[in-house]
Amino acid sequence: MKNNSGYVLLTDSSCDLSEETVAALGVDVLPLVVNVDGREYKSFPFERELSTKRFYDALRAGRPASTSAANADSFEKIMAPLLEQGKDVLYIGFSSALSATYQNACIAAEELCEKFPDRRIACIDSRCASMGQGLLVYLAARKKALGADFDELKAFVETTSPQVCHWFTVDDLHFLKRGGRISATTASVGSILHIKPILHVDDDGRLISVDKVRGRKASVKALFERVESASSDIARQTVMISHGDCIEDAESLASMIRESLRPAEIIINAIGPVIGAHSGPGTLAVFFLGPKR
Repeated sequence: MKNNSGYVLLTDSSCDLSEETVAALGVDVLPLVVNVDGREYKSFPFERELSTKRFYDALRAGRPASTSAANADSFEKIMAPLLEQGKDVLYIGFSSALSATYQNACIAAEELCEKFPDRRIACIDSRCASMGQGLLVYLAARKKALGADFDELKAFVETTSPQVCHWFTVDDLHFLKRGGRISATTASVGSILHIKPILHVDDDGRLISVDKVRGRKASVKALFERVESASSDIARQTVMISHGDCIEDAESLASMIRESLRPAEIIINAIGPVIGAHSGPGTLAVFFLGPKR
């Protein structure tokens, strides 16, 4: 692979890529902030301040968690040194429909372009979340390593983003209720009846509920069926699975996909605190490319 070092690929920690994957890709990651029980933590891929285990233990214990968007200043602090080194920056950001992080990146980029008129900054709204964003970053980094220049990679990301399929389910409806996605009555009745929603992220990057099933096994199977029906070329793809501290379910879903569809690669990683604060323990998600979302 070629080493295209004239620009840096930047993303944020809502991508839910592991430390090992981030290091292998050579991607820079801006940590977003999560507040757990009144204390703020930066959410790094390498869990420097808050481990995934501690985070989900806190949620299960009923400790409140919330998140906040990265501000323009935090983007300036990570971008400016790169620009000073003579590098351009291509940022792939968390869906603007779910966070103000992307808009703040654009504000920082506009200010920095005035200070560094010879450098280029492109901010791309992935309209993705969790490892949907991670998959887009992963594919972009691989293309960059093969020699894609700044404009080629920007075009690739913009073309590929609408093809990133997100399908997921949650185990605890309380977190969707708290985020205003469902009513208190729906959450209460759904919990009693063991209703599990099937959700996805639409073309505008919004979280949409599309179906519901009864029981955990049925919801895992429903995710597999979405992969099976939505794409005809899984055998040539990297499929990503993220989970809210439920690795057994993630591995079960991976086995279904591997045995029936034989993808080129499956990457599994935990859902980090930024997404997990809103989806809760037991969330399970799968990401891949399709003709449409």
